[in-house]
Amino acid sequence: MDPSFDQMTTAERILYVQELWDRIAAEAEHEPLSPAQAAELDRRIADYRVHPETSIPWDQAREQMRRR
Repeated sequence: MDPSFDQMTTAERILYVQELWDRIAAEAEHEPLSPAQAAELDRRIADYRVHPETSIPWDQAREQMRRR
């Protein structure tokens, strides 16, 4: 870690990390999927098309994850 990071206040460190994360996330949005990721998405879409009744809406899935 950069020594200047150690000199920052906790609030400054939090802001620094938030800004860093935002930059990483913005770059990641533009990266292509790996072949494994694309294959997994294709598999999930195919499964959904065959068994749509087994899927749940995103809002419900997100709520279930938050409860864990």
